Amino acid sequence: MPAKNPAALEFLLTRRSRPAKTLVAPVPDTAELDTILTAAARTPDHGKLEPWRFIVLHGDVFKRLSALTAQRGDALGKSAEDIAKAQNQFDMANLAVVVVEVQKPSEKIPPLEQTYSAGAVCLALLNAALASGWGANWLSGWASHDAEFCSVGLGLTQGERVAGIIHIGTEKSAPPERPRPDVAALTTWLQA
Repeated sequence: MPAKNPAALEFLLTRRSRPAKTLVAPVPDTAELDTILTAAARTPDHGKLEPWRFIVLHGDVFKRLSALTAQRGDALGKSAEDIAKAQNQFDMANLAVVVVEVQKPSEKIPPLEQTYSAGAVCLALLNAALASGWGANWLSGWASHDAEFCSVGLGLTQGERVAGIIHIGTEKSAPPERPRPDVAALTTWLQA
């Protein structure tokens, strides 16, 4: 029989992201965040390419990113509502980790698998933060997919893109449970 880890399974069966707008200070300190990032980096990574990296956002950087969001939204012709929603992600934040997908040249590992690995890091980071007792939420939005915003605001270079922005903080209110997928309806069993 395989060795079971009931606590880990119970965590996965009951895990729930916390809406970013409900996250407040305090936030993890450097040592706590290092543990969370270390756990996230243990994600599946076919070929050991590490096709991702982290950018930690904290402090006054959120004001700069909010202003840049407004500037880029205007330049892109976004509605005032779309701009305000995108700005809110930065206006309300105390700590966030940007997971950056970094495509690496490889004859064995196709780009799509590297994208999957970056997505897996986002989920591992989210779960590590939740397992550490913090509230966390995985966001993105139009600004995180705008090349100029990413270059100017986050320092991303050619071949890099945002896989997700994981907001971490203290949960000020518990979210209600939401409907979950019907696993039986989504599962096909193939035999022979």
